[in-house]
Amino acid sequence: MNPLESQLEYPFGATLPETASVLELAPGVFWLRMGLPFALDHINLWLLADEQDQGNGPVRGWTVVDCGIADDATRAAWEGIFAHHLGGLPILRVIATHCHPDHVGLADWLCQRWQAPLWMTAAEYMSARMMSASLPGVDGTAMFPHFQRHGLRDPAMLEKLQTRKSYYSSLVPAVPLTYRRIHDGQDLDIGGHAWRVITGFGHAPEHASLYCAELKLLISGDMVLPRISTNVSVFAIEPESNPVQLYLDSLAGYRALPPDTLILPSHGKPFRGLHTRIDQLNQHHVERLAEVKQACSVPQSAADIVPVMFKRPLDAHQLTFAIGEALAHLHKLWFDGVLRRRVDDDGIVRFVDVERD
Repeated sequence: MNPLESQLEYPFGATLPETASVLELAPGVFWLRMGLPFALDHINLWLLADEQDQGNGPVRGWTVVDCGIADDATRAAWEGIFAHHLGGLPILRVIATHCHPDHVGLADWLCQRWQAPLWMTAAEYMSARMMSASLPGVDGTAMFPHFQRHGLRDPAMLEKLQTRKSYYSSLVPAVPLTYRRIHDGQDLDIGGHAWRVITGFGHAPEHASLYCAELKLLISGDMVLPRISTNVSVFAIEPESNPVQLYLDSLAGYRALPPDTLILPSHGKPFRGLHTRIDQLNQHHVERLAEVKQACSVPQSAADIVPVMFKRPLDAHQLTFAIGEALAHLHKLWFDGVLRRRVDDDGIVRFVDVERD
């Protein structure tokens, strides 16, 4: 365990739910774990005991929070859950915290299978629909001029990125054609418990976490993770965004929650120590911003900053996130007036410390 992790409390120790199995964390709250074919090799999903009046009286069943990607292994894992862990009760609704493939990939399959509605925030639902349909501006081809503008000119890596043109739609082949909108501050009645929607920004357009005061649980999605820092990136569709600032502002909103809240993250293990983790994440970004500023004593592109922030070799999948995150930190310093932005004769955007320019 690294020093930062040792400052957090893991009440379930090293215990993990087996594939196609569940682990009860609190009355009616179950933890599922599905595999992912990436360096980040898993996602945590949540099954909540529920009861809803669907017009003919109350119906007992389940609410699913997040879905996994659309691949055969994840479908097979869900089939095991259906067969052995639903107690013969139906899935009544599917909640997706945000639009990323590991969270919404199988939403359409689950919703059709159980004739259940999808609940999401508006921005996340619309983003998922656009990317699954590969609309211009959000399809895989949009990243090439974006990355080239920010210094990625290596032909070999650009060729590897060609294979990612249909990346999103391959993992999210369809999104339900209708949805139920959720919004910040809304209380969702799930199994007789009020779960408050807390929206967050910087990682995704309108990420929804769910907090239950009665159970002292926070389903944090990707906004608060115990081992890794949440990716915050500048994307081609919003090329002048400031996601680091949005993320830090969103993190501050979680400080109002009790310190003994049990955090149920999308990656890693459930933990306590929310305020400590917020402090760690803030310090992480302070340090990253300081090293980026120091590097910009001479003009630097986002591609130049990647090895400053990420010391290990990166594959094509990881590089897309790394460039987006490098640019996000450059933008935070640019918006703060610490860096000056310019476009050089080669068409590459570079940033330089205003005191050195």
